[in-house]
Amino acid sequence: MTLIMHTLHVELGERTYPVYIGRDLLADNELLARHIAGSQVVLVSNETVAPLYAERVRSALGKRQLITEIVLPDGEQYKSLETLSVIFDRVMADKHSRNTTFIALGGGVVGDITGFAAACYQRGVNFIQIPTTLLAQVDSSVGGKTAVNHPQGKNMIGAFYQPQAVLIDINTLQTLPAREFSAGLAEVVKYGLISDEPFYRWLHEHTPRLLAREEAALAEAIERSCANKAQVVAADEREGGMRAILNLGHTFGHAIETGQGYGEWLHGEAVAAGMMLALELSARRGWIDEAEVDDFRALLQDMHLPVSPPGNMDAAMFLSLMAHDKKVIDGNLRLILLEAIGAACIVDDVTDAELQELLAAR
Repeated sequence: MTLIMHTLHVELGERTYPVYIGRDLLADNELLARHIAGSQVVLVSNETVAPLYAERVRSALGKRQLITEIVLPDGEQYKSLETLSVIFDRVMADKHSRNTTFIALGGGVVGDITGFAAACYQRGVNFIQIPTTLLAQVDSSVGGKTAVNHPQGKNMIGAFYQPQAVLIDINTLQTLPAREFSAGLAEVVKYGLISDEPFYRWLHEHTPRLLAREEAALAEAIERSCANKAQVVAADEREGGMRAILNLGHTFGHAIETGQGYGEWLHGEAVAAGMMLALELSARRGWIDEAEVDDFRALLQDMHLPVSPPGNMDAAMFLSLMAHDKKVIDGNLRLILLEAIGAACIVDDVTDAELQELLAAR
């Protein structure tokens, strides 16, 4: 039975949109239909998710003039300009008009590339996010960041483009492989670290329930994560200031993903190792103590996440890859560190010597 357990809104004036969190939302015809303005739909999924959930979404769409279903290969390595062209080729061939709606059914790769395609097609058409992984549900589906990767850097080509709605069906997490589920927990923990210390403590207490995928615990963790992100996005939609705190661990993490080859490390795994480095650097600056670093390391281990970067990446490799990160502004690398648990800050004065010392100690 369909059950909306939480509804929150990303407050962006006329572009405000809802985030629904609940059970069996994929089968809710009325919920999906209310956010589709026209009679044309482009449903984008991948080879893993489409066999599990595409039929439910098609049924919920009912009878429409035109439904184009595009099934992409599964993997971060396919989040590329080449795959983007596959979407455009199909949409153009089927003659979709400006009132079409793109629907992203899948994880972060599907959501990012579908959103970017929607931002570009006829200079912008509506789209809806239906995230099916924990990482996408708590992070990439909310906030309007869309992009594809480039061999020289992750998410370097993209646009800020908000969806009409986000439908989070927690039932989809029951089919998620354990490794991908743990990777999603890395982004959940991030929200506690950057702005919500009580939530961080809650996660310590409820990790066993989350790993068991208990419905109530999942709904609570997803709602609190999305609420934290929505608040930041509403205050700084295009990352001109405080939204950058959402990138805790990501500069290190993106370097890991690029250096290892897209798909070798899952995004959440790379972010976990990156956050570990960020906390260690914060401790080196005297902002948090070593006990808090050890506490975080233990939490990551409980969640089956890595606590160290790959052994084949040295300081020189990190520094070279981080120089291509989006967060380099006028030659200065911005990093997100912690002044305290639950209090992130943006710094642009980290020296190469500091980074070399940090990375050499791994």
